[in-house]
Amino acid sequence: MTKQKAIFNWSGGKDSALALYKTQQADNFEILSLLTSISQKHQRISMHGVRKELLLLQSESIGLPATEMMIPDVPTMENYENAMRMALTPLINQGAEVSIFGDIFLEDLREYREQKLSEVGLKGEFPLWKQPTGELIKEFIDLGFKTITTCVNEKYLDQSFAGRVIDEDFLKDLPKNVDPCGENGEFHTFVFDGPIFSKPIPFEIGETVYRKYEAPKKEDSNDCFQDDHKKEDPYAFGFWYTDLI
Repeated sequence: MTKQKAIFNWSGGKDSALALYKTQQADNFEILSLLTSISQKHQRISMHGVRKELLLLQSESIGLPATEMMIPDVPTMENYENAMRMALTPLINQGAEVSIFGDIFLEDLREYREQKLSEVGLKGEFPLWKQPTGELIKEFIDLGFKTITTCVNEKYLDQSFAGRVIDEDFLKDLPKNVDPCGENGEFHTFVFDGPIFSKPIPFEIGETVYRKYEAPKKEDSNDCFQDDHKKEDPYAFGFWYTDLI
């Protein structure tokens, strides 16, 4: 049977990695490229704060090409959708029919994605959808994946959680109101080893810095892209970022 050609939406973090692993194990799709949102100003993965160079090392180790979607630091809906169309068009021209995501339970985000994909003739696939996050993170660890937090949301976690490898101790230390997969935007990660990689990704841990963003006006913001911010203060939000070098 001919496999459908697919685009994989890759953040460099644990949910993406586990979703890619499950997709490869199912072997139903031919993945054309890893599609990643990059801050044009900082040349880092959006929200995760990971340097583009490390993304390219992940791409090389996984054995799939990277497609970079350049966006402003705090994109408007129009900015994001224009960048998405520009990134998707060459892949659609290569025959892409499906776009795969690592989302788990954010209903409005999935609806937004599916609506926008339908406008360009793509269908969404969600390999982790509605699976218990506590079970997913344990499966992730048991499979041999290794990941480190690169960004934590100050509303949920303090600076001490930034730059930590996610293991059993990390999970035990999480407050009860924090999802173990950070699905509400509590934290973001960088995966540096695991069964999808041909070799581990080398890096050193740099400094941890605090950044506070002014939130865009509701009518101008892309809430579905910045799903991490939905429950935040409507005027500002702050994060601790650990630099990986």
